[in-house]
Amino acid sequence: MSLLRQPMSVWATAFAAVIAFMGIGLVDPILPSIAQGLQATPSQVSLLFTSYFLVTAVAMLVTGWVSSRIGGKRTLLLGLTLVIVFAALAGTSGSVAELVGFRAGWGLGNALFVATALAVIVGAATGGAESAIILYEAALGLGISAGPLVGALLGDWNWRAPFFGTATLMAVGFVLIATMLRSTPVPEVKTRLSAPLRALAHGGLSTTAFTALFYNFAFFTVLAFTPFILGMDAYGIGAVFFGWGVCVALASVFGAPPLQRRLGSVNVLHLALAVLAVCQVGIALSGHAGIIVFTIASGVPIGLCNTVFTESAMEVSDAPRPVASAGYNFVRWMGGALAPFVATKLGEEVGVAVPYVLGATCCLVGMAILYGRRQHLGALAVVG
Repeated sequence: MSLLRQPMSVWATAFAAVIAFMGIGLVDPILPSIAQGLQATPSQVSLLFTSYFLVTAVAMLVTGWVSSRIGGKRTLLLGLTLVIVFAALAGTSGSVAELVGFRAGWGLGNALFVATALAVIVGAATGGAESAIILYEAALGLGISAGPLVGALLGDWNWRAPFFGTATLMAVGFVLIATMLRSTPVPEVKTRLSAPLRALAHGGLSTTAFTALFYNFAFFTVLAFTPFILGMDAYGIGAVFFGWGVCVALASVFGAPPLQRRLGSVNVLHLALAVLAVCQVGIALSGHAGIIVFTIASGVPIGLCNTVFTESAMEVSDAPRPVASAGYNFVRWMGGALAPFVATKLGEEVGVAVPYVLGATCCLVGMAILYGRRQHLGALAVVG
């Protein structure tokens, strides 16, 4: 219950975060429709994810620099403004190239908002950093689960509608934050542009970040390529990924904390990556029903990883949380940028099972990094 007793400013920021994360899964159910509507191949459409996450990753390096000069609230509002503008422009696209470009601009706004939202929630929430991170991950899970449903409902009318719908919802988030979040003071110490990269010199943070890179490759292989092999309409794809997103949210909020207390963060990551690898192999080897089951089930290890990786990145080094978050997210979102195009291209030209075999391999590589650099993780391995 203490997790729910939060200031209205926290709930306003969390609501906007839900909408921001909806943008990740929003396009999933309509990927085949976009490909058909814009006469594009699956790999071309996958660039919607690649441009979005590539810009998000690079922009993470400047989020701290911006927020330390204009303050957290103004950074949030700037990010929301960019998302509103580029989401609306995405709905007007006349070609896949235009849509990919507008998604890139959307990614810039998303980076400014997401990185700052985590810092704002951690700073304003009651119950400490752990409760704040759980609340943030709950927003992520709820947004990811709701995104496919919203995408399916609006996309059934027209593939452009989800983009206009997101712009409208983000405008609501803008109003809530503008009216409910107090102006945050500009920090006395300005963050240097090089600070996130310097923070990655810490062995624990770099280990966490590069493990998360391989994890995110596996994560977005499931998210970006699976809609093309399900052979379902927008409602069917939306239902599958809604189930998947519910598993992400439940595992993030209710699964990760007790497992961390019992096993320790590092062991939970090993467990979750192993289970995700099994789910990837299951998708690769299964028929239609098995693909659905293993896709939904993969939400459990993904939810565990999301929470534990975020907490680990915040705690493993002595860098300020916004700086550590920026450096960590710069590295890990590269996995989200690479996976959609690489997986879809492999699926088109080699075989539909190959992307998931690669995803499972990435999970094993992540586990190997965790084990090989375990001496850098220190307190993360402590149980209790």
